[in-house]
Amino acid sequence: MIPDGLSLARAVHVLSLVHWIGGVAAVTTIVLPLARRLGDAAAAVEFFESFERRFVRQVRISIALAGLSGLYMLHALDAWDRFRHLTFWWLHLMVAVWCVFALMVFVIEPLFAHRKFREFAMQDAPRAFTLAVRLHVVALTVSALAIGAGVLGSYGALP
Repeated sequence: MIPDGLSLARAVHVLSLVHWIGGVAAVTTIVLPLARRLGDAAAAVEFFESFERRFVRQVRISIALAGLSGLYMLHALDAWDRFRHLTFWWLHLMVAVWCVFALMVFVIEPLFAHRKFREFAMQDAPRAFTLAVRLHVVALTVSALAIGAGVLGSYGALP
């Protein structure tokens, strides 16, 4: 049996999220803490950036695929009116998380955040990496909430 467009879109959506948010989890729980423990600021920045350079190219694809598959599902299900109802708060949360990450990786990070973080880390690496970890923990927590709520909400398991 060949899956229909909606089934394929769901699969692409889930796989994109696994890659994207799984990468955020790896950065948050492994890469940044290891970089923070390095004694030399230049070594810490280089360690972090070496991972980030490889991952950001991949995550841009995952974020784009998550967005496109999400749009396709909204269109295929004719679910646009759900945005008018607070009972679909989880849908709003998923879109908000997507928007923040898309803005970050496509606009903010390449235009100035990368440079500003590097400058901050070279001046005060412990504070810079502590802030980076905290921001990533918030992003990961909100993302996990959005994923969990999205799964529960799409199956009618939320009030």
